Amino acid sequence: MKAIVTVIGKDMVGIIAKVSSKCAESNANVVEVTQSVLQDLFAMIMLVDISGLNCEFSSFSRSMSDTGEELGLVITAMHEDIFNSMHRI
Repeated sequence: MKAIVTVIGKDMVGIIAKVSSKCAESNANVVEVTQSVLQDLFAMIMLVDISGLNCEFSSFSRSMSDTGEELGLVITAMHEDIFNSMHRI
């Protein structure tokens, strides 16, 4: 199982490290990362393997969101099933 984690906000040192550390705490393996910085705006999308999570997905998602609030970013974690359903024609 996989999830999509998105991060948006003002660029600062350590965003990738902090978000990936939070993933590691929950035993979520980062599979792919794409990120861009446009002037001072940071945007990142991570594909994360959640098959080995050591918590419920809702707790993982809440943890990502809370981390975003602490850093002044918007961080969301969406389960691949929801993502796929949203983009099914």
